[in-house]
Amino acid sequence: MNNKVILVVLDGLNLSVARQCLGYLNGLIASQQATLYPLTCELPSLSRPLYECLLTGVPPVASGIVHNQINHRSHHESVFSLASQQGKKTAAAAYHWFSELYNRSPYHPVEDRFTNDPTLNIQHGIFYHWDHYPDEALFLDAEYLRRHYDPDFLLIHPMNIDDAGHHAGLDSAHYRNTARKADMILSDHLPQWMAAGYQILITSDHGMNNDHSHGGTLPEEREVPLLVIGDHFSHQAAQIAQTDICGVICELLGLTHQKSIAGGVLR
Repeated sequence: MNNKVILVVLDGLNLSVARQCLGYLNGLIASQQATLYPLTCELPSLSRPLYECLLTGVPPVASGIVHNQINHRSHHESVFSLASQQGKKTAAAAYHWFSELYNRSPYHPVEDRFTNDPTLNIQHGIFYHWDHYPDEALFLDAEYLRRHYDPDFLLIHPMNIDDAGHHAGLDSAHYRNTARKADMILSDHLPQWMAAGYQILITSDHGMNNDHSHGGTLPEEREVPLLVIGDHFSHQAAQIAQTDICGVICELLGLTHQKSIAGGVLR
């Protein structure tokens, strides 16, 4: 395969809220243009450890990134490192922890917020360091990167759903309405990406609980969605682990890799 891939990580999005509140995405599922696979996130159900899991396929207990305050570069091959080593273009509109994991650590806003360096794993980046950074702005950042640099792999990582959950909890209008807003923003961009032939994955790192937090083993903290869009997905029933997402992306990009791949997800 030799596709262009977009990975959208809707930070902190619980599976049940995705099913209830993402009207546009559920419309794509109903019209057989997208497929939803429920996932159980790895442990601990925290952001930085699961960013590493999504991009490397390595669970936190093996990666050593086991909490959010561990601040050093990844020790494992990632989608970004494999793609850049094999001549692909990479880009990310994402929280600054991704820059720290795959480019430089620690993150220095003046130097690293806007990245354009072909020698880095994430060659083109617009990073942010405010949890309340508007999702609307983040998706515009991503679209700028897509149009100006035409990356083979683009990561898009908005934070507002997670931020709403930390302020108001899982069972709150604020959390649910923030998810609905992300769905609306996606409805502005997805038709263009689909028409251009991108293979698209939309998922989350972890869910949320009613204590306004996450990190443990509760189903609401661990159950997250994976939606796939594109003609190289099988759109058939399959079992997929969070640790398989990295390998699936590598396959779609046509990379040489040794990552695990869920059987039956790809054609």
